[in-house]
Amino acid sequence: MRLRDVRLSDVDAYVRMRCDPVMMADLGGPLLPEDMPEKVRRDVRNAASGTQWIKMIVLDEDEGDAAVSAGTVALWSHEEDGERITEIGWMVLPEFQGRGLGKGAVRAVLELARSDGRWGPVHAFPAASNAPSNGICRSLGFRLLHEQDVTFADRVLHANHWVLEPRSLPS
Repeated sequence: MRLRDVRLSDVDAYVRMRCDPVMMADLGGPLLPEDMPEKVRRDVRNAASGTQWIKMIVLDEDEGDAAVSAGTVALWSHEEDGERITEIGWMVLPEFQGRGLGKGAVRAVLELARSDGRWGPVHAFPAASNAPSNGICRSLGFRLLHEQDVTFADRVLHANHWVLEPRSLPS
């Protein structure tokens, strides 16, 4: 598995992840396919500027532009209850789930954040009903703060709020 920055050519992968009812079951349901080209353009701009890390999860055996994307992992900062926080989020396509790709990608981005030093504590907000994503948080040493409602894609979701200081990431 390797990570690479999101590209304009990743629209199909975004559609497969964000417009699929199964993938989006814990995130309020599928998004509209016609909205994905603009979402990808925004993500490419943000990744290129360095203000956000938006990475595609790519399998090692696939090389070049024809590589199959297994999912995404992203790190960004935003306002939450009047405070600036850093958040991490990830998605892994169903056919690649259960292989440790999500956990490996999240760990890799957290290691980059530890090396970079500018992000501070990293928060994750997986849906309370998403056992695999909550398991990733638990296994990587995130601390569960509480359950809360969060907004994702203009939808209110019930989530677990986890936090981890990247420098404390277990080896």
